[in-house]
Amino acid sequence: MNAQTMAHRAYAQSVTTTRTDRGIEYELFARVTHQIKAAAEDGPKSYPRLVEALYENRRLWIALAVDVADEKNELPQDLRAQIFYLSEFVQAQTGKILQRKARLAPILEVNASIMRGLSGRSISK
Repeated sequence: MNAQTMAHRAYAQSVTTTRTDRGIEYELFARVTHQIKAAAEDGPKSYPRLVEALYENRRLWIALAVDVADEKNELPQDLRAQIFYLSEFVQAQTGKILQRKARLAPILEVNASIMRGLSGRSISK
């Protein structure tokens, strides 16, 4: 291991420890949303990438649903219920997308709304 690799690891560790839970969640949503968009924009040739990105999005939403279903979760009960419902919606919509019976837009909109909430930005219409 060279000095540059060691320095990078040390820096990465200190950056990781200063991130907030909201920041980490935002980054996860941003990354998976970007992957979905990029694969979709590349067209049919990137369908395997799209499937992989949708799979990662499903995993993220499942983890979120498990988290809000935990009685120890400190979010307000109504917000936890809304997030759980959104997870169910994302799971169902993803299945329809993979069957080519639905569009990506609703998934992207839900993820964008969550990212706005995590960043503290208001929803403007």
